[in-house]
This record gives sequence, structure tokens and C-alpha cells, in this order.
Amino acid sequence: MEKPFSSSKVTVEYHDPHDVYKLLAPGLIPRLPLRDLHWQSHNGPVRSIQALHIELVPAGADRTSTFSPLTSPAAKPTESAPSRDDGFLAAQVGGQLAPIERVNTGETIPQGVAGAGKGRRHQIPGLRRTPYLKVLFVRCDDNETYKSATRAEIKEWIKNNTPQSKPASNAENHDAFEWLIVHVVIPNTVAATQPRVSGTKIPDGSSDAGSKTASSRWRGGSSTLLEKLRSDFNSSSRNAVDRVRQIRIGINDVPYDLLPRVVPAVPTGYQETEQDSENAWADLILKFKELILSSFDTRVSQYEEDIKERDGQRGLPGWNFCTFFILKEGLARGFESVGLVEDALVGYDELSVGLDAIIREQAISGSAEAHGGALLSYTEELKDFAKKAISEVARDSTQDDDETVDLQAPGKTQLDSSDEIPISTSKKPYRELILANNVSLFDFRCYIFARQISLLLRLANAWSTREELLAKLKEQQELVPRGVAPRTPAPKQADESENLAQLAEICRRTLEFVPAISMIARKDIMSALAVPDGERKDEGLSLEDPVITEVAENVIASFAFSVAQQILAQTSTRSLPIPPSTLGVPDGHEPKAAIPEPKTMMHPARNSSLHSRASQRPPPSPVGFPPRPPDPATPNSPFLKPGLEELAARRADLYALSRNILEECGKKRGWTGGWSSVPVVGEPDIAGMEDVSLDDEVSATDQDTDSQAGRQVLMAGLKNHLLSAALGSQDSFYRLYEILTDKALQHYTVAGHEHSIRTNLADLAVLKFSLGEFSEASSCFYRAIPVFGESGWSLLELSMLLMYARCLKELRQMDDYVNKALRQLLIKAAGAERDRLRQKSQLRLGSRSHVQYPESSSIAGYLTDLLAVSASLSKEVKIPLTSLFCDLEIDGPPIYDEGQDSFSLYLNLYSLVVDTFEVRQARLRIVCPSPGNSRDIWLENVGPVTIKPGRNRVRLRSSIMMMGTYEVDQIHLASSNVSLHYERDNGVLKNPKVTLYQRTSALDARLHTTKEVRLDRNNSLDLEVSSGWNDIKTCEVRIKSATGGLRLLMSEATVPGPIQPSKQFEGGVFTFGDIPPNTSVRIRFPFTIEHDLLNVAVKADVFYSTDKGSFGFSHTSSVPITLALGVNVQDVFKHDALFSRFSVSSASASPLRLFRSELLESEMFESFFGTPPSHPIVIFPKQPASLLYKVRRKPGVKPTTKKKQTLHLKLYYSVVQEEIEALFVEGISEQLDEAGLREYSKLVSSRVLHFVRGGLSANDLERAALLGELGTQFLSDVNWEKQFPGLGLMMPSTSNTPSGTAIRNCIDSWLKNNAKVLLSPNLDGAGMAPISIVIPVDITPITIVHTADIRLQEPIASVTGAVTSSATGYPTVCTNQVLPATLHLKWTRIWDTTAPEPARAGPGAVSAVPVVARSQDLEFGYEITAPSDTWLLGGRRKGHFVISAMPDADGEDGLTSTPDTEADIPLLLIPLREGWLPYPSVEIREVQANNGLEGGDMGRGHGHGEHHCETDYRNLGETVHVIADRGKVTLSLDASGPGGGPLVLESDRAIMSGKVIA
Repeated sequence: MEKPFSSSKVTVEYHDPHDVYKLLAPGLIPRLPLRDLHWQSHNGPVRSIQALHIELVPAGADRTSTFSPLTSPAAKPTESAPSRDDGFLAAQVGGQLAPIERVNTGETIPQGVAGAGKGRRHQIPGLRRTPYLKVLFVRCDDNETYKSATRAEIKEWIKNNTPQSKPASNAENHDAFEWLIVHVVIPNTVAATQPRVSGTKIPDGSSDAGSKTASSRWRGGSSTLLEKLRSDFNSSSRNAVDRVRQIRIGINDVPYDLLPRVVPAVPTGYQETEQDSENAWADLILKFKELILSSFDTRVSQYEEDIKERDGQRGLPGWNFCTFFILKEGLARGFESVGLVEDALVGYDELSVGLDAIIREQAISGSAEAHGGALLSYTEELKDFAKKAISEVARDSTQDDDETVDLQAPGKTQLDSSDEIPISTSKKPYRELILANNVSLFDFRCYIFARQISLLLRLANAWSTREELLAKLKEQQELVPRGVAPRTPAPKQADESENLAQLAEICRRTLEFVPAISMIARKDIMSALAVPDGERKDEGLSLEDPVITEVAENVIASFAFSVAQQILAQTSTRSLPIPPSTLGVPDGHEPKAAIPEPKTMMHPARNSSLHSRASQRPPPSPVGFPPRPPDPATPNSPFLKPGLEELAARRADLYALSRNILEECGKKRGWTGGWSSVPVVGEPDIAGMEDVSLDDEVSATDQDTDSQAGRQVLMAGLKNHLLSAALGSQDSFYRLYEILTDKALQHYTVAGHEHSIRTNLADLAVLKFSLGEFSEASSCFYRAIPVFGESGWSLLELSMLLMYARCLKELRQMDDYVNKALRQLLIKAAGAERDRLRQKSQLRLGSRSHVQYPESSSIAGYLTDLLAVSASLSKEVKIPLTSLFCDLEIDGPPIYDEGQDSFSLYLNLYSLVVDTFEVRQARLRIVCPSPGNSRDIWLENVGPVTIKPGRNRVRLRSSIMMMGTYEVDQIHLASSNVSLHYERDNGVLKNPKVTLYQRTSALDARLHTTKEVRLDRNNSLDLEVSSGWNDIKTCEVRIKSATGGLRLLMSEATVPGPIQPSKQFEGGVFTFGDIPPNTSVRIRFPFTIEHDLLNVAVKADVFYSTDKGSFGFSHTSSVPITLALGVNVQDVFKHDALFSRFSVSSASASPLRLFRSELLESEMFESFFGTPPSHPIVIFPKQPASLLYKVRRKPGVKPTTKKKQTLHLKLYYSVVQEEIEALFVEGISEQLDEAGLREYSKLVSSRVLHFVRGGLSANDLERAALLGELGTQFLSDVNWEKQFPGLGLMMPSTSNTPSGTAIRNCIDSWLKNNAKVLLSPNLDGAGMAPISIVIPVDITPITIVHTADIRLQEPIASVTGAVTSSATGYPTVCTNQVLPATLHLKWTRIWDTTAPEPARAGPGAVSAVPVVARSQDLEFGYEITAPSDTWLLGGRRKGHFVISAMPDADGEDGLTSTPDTEADIPLLLIPLREGWLPYPSVEIREVQANNGLEGGDMGRGHGHGEHHCETDYRNLGETVHVIADRGKVTLSLDASGPGGGPLVLESDRAIMSGKVIA
């Protein structure tokens, strides 16, 4: 194929009359190409040119010889050939000159300095080639030489090689160029000693202008040679371009033989520095950029103007598209020449669209001449080749056709590039043909596409373009004279990566080009064969001849195949990491055919330097097929380069295109990719069949003759060597088919196109299956099958599953055969049947479907095979139930068995498989949907179940009963070693909810709180197990805690009653023997809680057996454990008795009824109570009841540790709400019994209680407690029928009335007949026993109880003189009256019930330790206090007294004070104000020896050794009536008193018999 070398270069013509280029080249060539150029586009933003290559051409050289990139710029021209290129490119059009070009070619350019500037131009601008810049290299060593010769030579060169001052014409603007003079200074010359500009400072700091001696030596004045050149040859205008530059050659850069031997006699002291030299070179390169861009801008402007003018003439007669094409292509090549490849590509795209428009207009109008000119109707090369192929068939040349082509044999590796590289601009002189209007549409299209591909390859930085450019730069470097080192090292070429997006664009355009060009080629060939030859005008080929059609198709297929292979080779890149091939050599044998990879047929194979991971087989998925691989674009993927996925996908499409071409050619020979042998599972199409006569006989000779003739026709016209070799034999065909499919698969894998990957895998799998390579076929099937099911190709997927199953069976891989093939086959077949049923139901609604479904006979028997083979597998085969069945439904409510505690459910399911099979075990699980509830029940089949295709009904039974609402969670069907399982899936199972209720006659386990509560012991719970109608033989009860923090003390459990456990119970498991019907067993067990709880839950599991089988019952009950009442006690100690007041209140919103109370005596104390109430006391939440008990110590009883001192308060009560609930349950149950719904009593009662508890408020309960009745109207608004779903018909089933309806009628009837329920005055009428609670009451030991009593002396004189007594009433005194009084103090020890420590025997024995408070004297202090504004106290207000120790700590002496040990302290009390004044208070405290009097209450300790004392203040609550001491008062009613008030005129005191303090 061609190497599209880099055409981003412009021609720079240099004139070297003094032969100094070889000295300049070592410094100039390393600085090329020109970089970072910026050109302002006329129709867009600024264009940037990264690198612009310069082709230095000597004046007078033949520019056609510079076509090759390896041509040296200093090479001598071979001959003066006319130019045939445009004015932009240094590229040869190729081929021989067309006649029209020879006529229009100008004269040859004479050699020498004069050049060819005056040559005649071509009339078509797009065919000319001229330099962008002309450079004159001048050597002038001193001023004398400049004046005498050099200046005249430069003037002559400018005259002959530069445009005149007059405005340039349009033709000249097409060839616009700039010119430049470069003064080359040689060392050891006078020019080398001059500075570039006069006045430049010498290194020692002095100026040249300041040296008069040196300046006088210059005969021409002080101007340097550079200044003279600029003055003479630069324009004097303001915006003139500086066209003179100077380069000084270093002494080390000039060969010794060229170095001048004479050194100037008068040196100036100036020396060129390295920086000055570098600046001069940079200035020269900058000037090159400026002048070249100036020339380019002028040319582009002229081209755009001409193109616009020609395009405007499109509608005029004589307008020719070919001429317009050459003109516009010249602009595109101009853009290409300076590196603006994108703009050039846009130009060719516009030309392609223009050609389409011209062809379309010609087709519409029917006149070609009127619309752009006529093109040739056919291509001569295609015509010749087609006729040659037809003639070979006609001559029956079978010898060559029968030979097998081996592409790897010697002598066959060199292929004709014209055959294998159909797209090339050098294949024909396309531009000459286009200019001569002697081109066909086929050639026109091929040329445009070739130019587009070459530009895209440059944009992609393709390997061919880079290698050509590097070779060109290397050759330029080799032009440097040997022995002379360049002043600037050659720049290192950046390893620029390829643009994969542009390579992908090439492939995309090829995929669009091949079908379009194939249609054009077919029409071209048919048109060519329809025209007779010039020698035989009377004969023409018949286009109806099948030979012509076959040859034309072969030619087109060969061309399309070659185009695809060419583009695949051109877009090959190391940046594309291709995974390893999936093709393997089975059993270690060699390949069947010696067909190399298609890419290596034209180019050497290139290995990627990137590391590719070996493909690993993914782990099997739950359904037997691999999961979808991860997206290659993910961050963890190695394929992250931009455009990589797109390139891989487009190259894969090209490989697929090549394979399709090969496959179409193979079909004509009877070779296919294996799809013809795929098993058919679709419904047979009778209409598509045709009758075949069994009487027709064809001889073997005739068949062989027809086959041989067919092969001759089919092989004719195949020009591509690879394609013809593959079609030479069947093995070669399949080998190439595999290679192309594998290549496409590898590229699709990189691109991440999952669907295409699976499709190609399927093609490989079917091919391997047809060839009998089952191992490789199974591997491909494993990866390819899932994609077809996802895409809806159900029939194709079933066919592939059948082939996959056969592969695994042939390989004896039974595990995979069952789990991956048969399992998936049955699932997909069932899915197709489900779709058919759904479509059938839609057809009934009027819609139509043309979908084809699999035939049942093709799938029959595989389920039986699955069940048979699975029996030999070690693991169970699991298949989702919904994959093989549909219309899953729970048919109706549960069916309860009469006379036993079991129920059944009916499961309806529709079998989608075509085989009948027997289910060994069918199981169904129902679970409670409530969060945190793990209850579940399994139902199983009673006997074998046979599943037939279509609808089936299976009965499942359970002997475990648990009340509640459930949902179907799992369904399992087991047959052989296959398990069909169903997990909960919303919407799949119909009627999944199941409601179970407990029948009244069935076994029951109820949890209650015990009726007898003792607070001094652990509370207990009662579990009552009722046998119901069951005659139980054995029974096991398991009790577990269902509340966190609840601990059941099963070691202390008891079983009251006649039926006792048959063996010792432990761990909460109780085992019983025979339990007759309708018998209850009560189990009582205490419990403790770790934290406060309102309710506790206990789970009871009962497993029992009867004559009818084994059954189970499970129920979790929750009961409240909080006390319904609260009791507070207040103790008042007296000298000889204790008064305890108990306040009983309700702890809930419900009132209580207190029937009886008693304070049980102990060994130390006895209690007394007044007259008990005749009716129960109603205790409301805000109105507690008060109970007062008198407690006295039993005489003669000594306190010891063995004596029980604690009293117990026992209360008998009931909760009003519980009484109301019991009344509702009793009434509803009686109504249900009368209606024959006794078995629903427990269910209905639980629901009624739910609404009763929620419907009663605290006010309703208080009203019911007060009135003794409660209305039932709050239950009338409940829709009772909806409260009992899932009950079905009434029991027994002879009635057709739904149970919910019957229950509703029954409840409504009871509510109608019982508008009110009456509370019984006592619990006997309600059938309830009262709840009893025993509360321990401890008597706090009190060391001393003091009694203080202030007694006024009697008689007490009143204001009237009468005598009053405090004992008979409240004394009445006047203010300031002196009241003599006595403080009487007494004490007792009877309430000190502290027992002495008992004696200890044995070693270290000690006797009994007496109570310290009794064995020592106790000192107390008293203090009388009163408010200062109320009483004035006199006498001994403070004092101490001592209570002596008891003579016998355990005796009775000294327990109570005697008159001898009691104290009477005299006091004087004087009231200070009027009113009812309380007596002064008395405080008695124990006196400590170290602390003295202690403050605070007497009953509170103040340190170590203090004793608990109480004071009985007898005067508490008593008052003295104090009145004023005036008997008569005289007042003045006027305002003469102080402050305007009344004035007291006279006041008389009352007559008092006692003493009054004035």
C-alpha cells in the first residue's frame, strides 16, 4: 500500500551563486521544521500550525523529482520536466501526463541564478507548483566587493525573480511568494570584523564610532555591510518589510580548504558572541515564518475569491464540475501544505457533498451536460477485468481454478499492491483524468475517499505518516558536510501518540463508503458489459446471464474485502491493547488450513507492547451463566485512552464486514457459518414448504458436472488473493471465518460492546458446533447465550440452548449439562409459554400478534432427562418455581379439620412445562409479617402429587396451630434431586395472606396473672392449658420468655390440681401423660424483671399427640404486670398505741371496687378496725380511699429475731374495666352459642375486647362505676364483617353463609338486645373472683416516744369573771392575761422492738448482746418556742432530763414512765394579740455528750450513737381564744382623730379576776 508521507511542507527556493549553502546548512537544517505558526483565517478564528516542514530546493532544479520524501534538496535535476502539481504541494500527482496537460505546460525554467520566474503559467491554478519564498544567499567579504560586483548581482536577481511594483494579477496571486536576502559572513574576512550595526560596542566598552583611527580606514564611510544591504534593497516606505538578514559562520563550521588565508590588516576589535549568533538565527527563522505566512495568505485569498466566483456560475451553460473540483482541491491542498489538515479535510468533504448533489441533479433532470458535465458511465479497468473473468469461464479453464491456493507457499507472499490496495491516490493519474473530464463516478469516489483517508491518517498521527517524516528529517541531517558538526544539535522528535479518535473516524467513513461504492461498482460493471466492444458492435453480453451477475458480484466482493483489509492495516496501532485470541488448537493439532491473519497478508504483524491480562472464565452465576462483565470505561479498566473504545468498535465492524463478505461468497458454495444446521424450535410453517417429487432422479455425473461448472463461475472475478485462497477449500473458508470472527470479538471486547461480543461468540459457537468441536463450542455458548434472552430472541436462544446441551452431553459434563443447559432450556421454554398465554389473552381482546413461539414437541422430554440425570449429582439442583409455573394462587381460606387441631390450604399453579412429572414433597411456609415476629408454619402434602401441563391444585396440610395473620413466604416442590423454590415476590402469588384463628373446642394455652398477689414474694404467672376436644395421650409444654429483661423462675414452678407432670420438669419443659378432653392444667411459675416493665410476654409451645396424630400449638401471650392500685401509709405513734392510715388509690384510668380489707396481726402486734362498710368502696383515680387501723403491742411478748413483727394489709378488689370486659365476653359468647357459632367465640371475643378497650374513655369508666351500667352504642359503628377476613363459609360447611356475615349479624343482634350492660353489685353475679393483694407493713422501731402536754392551771378566769376549763372546751382569755401552765413530759419504750443479737456457741462463743439503748441512760433536752408576736413565755423554757436505763434489758420494767419518772415543769403564758392562738410548740432532742444540743427534728439522727425518737405533742391542734381586755370604749364620730379618723374619748378595762399585765 502507499505511504502517505507528510505533506505539511512548503517549497523554499534558494539561489546560491557563491556556493555558501553548504556552510549555512549545518546551522539551518537542525532548526527545521518551523514551529508554532499562527495564521488568521478569513472565515474563522486563528489557526495554529504546530510544525511546518520546509523543502529547500535550489534554483533551476526539477521540482517533479522532489516527490519522494527521500529526495535530497541539493540533488541535481535529471531533466527539465514540466510541472504537473499545484502551487501548494511538493508532491507528484503520479502517472503519465495527460494530453491536455502537455499542451498547457509552460516552457522549462532555465538553470542558474535567473531561475524560472518568467515561465509560462498553467491555466488551471490547481495544477501549478511554485515556491512560497525565494532566498538569495550572498557572500560579500568587504565593501569594495559589494560596490563592484555584489550589489549589481543582487539587483539583477531581484529583477529576474521578484514581481514588479505594479499590482499583481489574479494568476500571479495564485503564485504569490516573498523573497529574502541572506548575507553569509565567512570568518577571517573584513565583513567578519564589522559589527552588524554601526555604533555597536566592542567587548572592552569602547564604541566603533569613537575610534577615529579605525573609522578612517573605511573608504565607504562608517556604515556596515548589513546596513548597506538594507539601505539599498529594503523599501523606504513606512510599512516596508525588512528583507535582509545576516548569518555569520563560525570558524569551526568552515572546512579548512574553504577558510580564507588572508586576515584583515586592521582589526576593529569586534567579536561575535554565541548569544549574538543565536539571536541572528532566531531572527532568520522568524523571518521565514513571517514571509511564508504572508505568501500563503495571499494565495488563499485569491483561491477563495476564484472559488466563490466559479461557484456562482454553477447555473450557467458550460459550467464543469471537474474544473471546479481541481480549483477547489487546490485550496484544500494549500491548507494541507501548511499543516492545516482539518481545513483541507473540510474542503474534500464539501467536494464529496458537491459531487453527490451533481449526480442527484443529473439523475433528476436526465441531462448530464446541463449539470456539471457528464462523467464516464463505466470504469475501463473494471470492464476489462470483468470481461477477462467471463472469458475464462467461457473457455472452461478449470485447471487453474481447481488448484488450492496456499498463501504461505514460496512465491506467493509478494502480492500485487494494485490488487490488495484499491484505495490509493497513486494508483491512477486521477487529477489528470478529472481535469480531462475522462473519469468515471467510481474513480471519482475512490479518489476523494483516498484523499480523505490520507488527511485523516495525518490527523491521527498514524505510524506510516510518522515513519515517512522521520526518514525525511534523517535524510536532511545526512546532507550536512562530513567533518563539520552542526552548530545546533538535531532536535529530538517527540514520541507523539496516535489520535485514536481520528483512526476511528477513518473506520467509520469506510463503513459508509463500502456499501455506497459497491452499488456504484455494480452499476458500473453492468453498464460496461452492456456496451459491445468496438470490434464486435453487433454483439453484446446479455445482462440476464447468471454468469455475468456472479462475476460482477465476485468483483464487488473482492473490492470491498480489499478496502476493508486496507483500512484495517492502516488503522493498526500499538495503542490498541487487543486481548488474547479465543481461538485454540484443539487436542494439540495443527490448524486445518494454512490461512494467516488477514492483516499480515499486506503488512508484517505488529505485537503490542502493552500487557494484556489472560482471559479468565468468570464464576458461574446463580442461573448458570456468567454475569455481565464490568464496563471497560470504569476507572479500574486499563482501557482509558480517549477514542480507544470507538476505534476498537469501528475496527470490529470492519472485521465483521469482511466476514459477512466471506460468508456471502461461501453460501454460493454451500458453506455457511453453521446457522443452517441450528435446531428449529419454532412452530412449523406449512405454508412455506414446497412439494418434492420422489420420482425425480438425478445422476451422479450430472451433479458433478453442475458442481464443477458452479465452482468455475463462482471463482471467476475474485481478485483479492486472501479471499480467493479462503474460497479455494472448505477448510480454508472456515479457518478465515474463524479468524475474522475472533478479530471482531477481540475488538468488541476492548470497546465494551456487550451485545456484539455475545453475538460474535454465538457465531463462533454455532460454527464450532457444526464442525463437531464441542469443547470450544460449549465455551462460546456459555458466554453468548444470555444476551439473546435479554434481547427477546427467545427462539434463537432456545435453539442455542439445545446445541449447548448436546455439547455438554457429548463431553459428559453432566453437572453443567443439568445446571447450565437443561435448567436454562426449561426456564426459557417456560418463559416462551408464558408469553404465549399472555398474548392469547390479548387476542381475546381483539389485538393480533405475529410472534412465533416454540413447538412443544421440540422441548418435550428434557424435563424427564433433567430429573433422571440430576439423581446422580451430589448437589441439589435448584430452580425458581416462578420460572416453570405461573398463576400461583392460594385458593380460598384455610380449611380446618373437624375434631382435630389441623388445617389445610389449597395451592393453585399453572405448569408451563410440556412434561408431566411427580412431586415427591410439596412444602409451603407462612410467616407473620409483623416486624420482630419470627413465627412461621410449614404445610406439607399428604401424599404424592402429580403435576401435569396446565392448571394444578395441590392440598397442603399442617398440624401446627398459631393464631394470627400470615403471608406465604416460601414454596418448595421436590422431585428427584431437583428443588423448585419460591421466595416472597410481590405480585407473583395471588392471595398470599392467610388468617388463622383458634377454634373454641381446640387446645388452648392462656396466660394470666395470678389472682393472689403478695408483694413480699416474687410475682407469679399462670399458664392454663385446656385440652378442648382432644384426648391427649402425651403432652409437652415449653415455656419461654418473650420479653427482654424477663426471667422465669422455672425451678420454683408448681402445678396445682390433680394432673401432675409425668416426670420432673426442668428448663421450662413440662411433660404430662393422659389429659382427658375438656380438662385444664394450670402451671404457676414466678418471675423477676431486670427493669420496670408494664407488660410481659411469654411464649408457650405445646406439642401433643392423640389417636389422630401429633399436633402442635404455639402462642405468645402478653399480660400487664403493673399493680392496679397504690397504697400509702402514715403512722402516728402514741404512748400506748399506733394509728396507721392507709390511702388506697387507682394506678390506672379505671376505677376500682374495694370489697374488703384487713390488717393481719403478727406475733408482736395486733390490729383493730372500726365497723366495715356494707357495700364495696369505689376508688376513683382522683379520689382514693382511706383506711385507719389501730395497732397495739401484744403484752408480754418480747422482741426476738424469731418473732415476726411485720403486719400484712390484705385488700380484696376488682378493676371496673375488667368487669366490663368480662360482661361483654360473656354476653357475646352466649349469643354465638345460640347462633351455632361457638367455634368462633375466642376469635370474636378478642376482636370485641379490642374495640371495647379502645372505645372506653376514663369518663365512661367513672360513669359506669357511679351508675353501675354502661351503654353499648359505641360498638354499633364498627363494621364487624371486615374484622374477620379469611374465614370462609360457616362451620359446619353445610351452610353457604360467609362466616363474617354470620358473626356480624350475631353481634348486631346482641347489641340491639343489650343496649346497656349492668355491673353486678358483687362479683358473684359476674362470675369473677376478686383479686387479693397482700402488702407487708413494717413497724419502724422507735427507741423513745415522748409525750408533751401543756396544761393550763384551772380554774381559768374569764373576762366575765366566770371560771372555764380547758378540758371542756377552748379557754377564753384576754390579751396580756397571765396564764399559769404546766409542761407535763412522759415517755415509753414499748415501740422499741429491736431484738438483741443472739448468742453464738462453739469456739469464741459469746452471750447475747443486749440493745444499747436499753442498757444505758439517755439524756434529752426540751425547748418551748412560740412566735414573738403571739405569746410571751415565762418560766423554764429550756432544760434537760434523763431517762434511766432499764434494770433488765429483756424485762418489762422500765418500758414506760411512771408518775415518779414523769416531769411537770411550770410555765407562764401571756397572749399578746387577739384571736385563736395555738399553743406554743415543744421540741425534744437527744443530747450528745460531745455535741450538746442538736438542732433538727427528733426523729432524725445527727451522728453516731443517736437514737430514733418520736414526740407525741398532745396540744397539736388545740387553740386558746384570746379577746381584748377592754370592757367599754367611748368614741367621737367626727374627724378629729389622728389622720382624720375617729377619736377615742374614753376606755374602761374589763373586770378580770386574774392578774393582767398593763
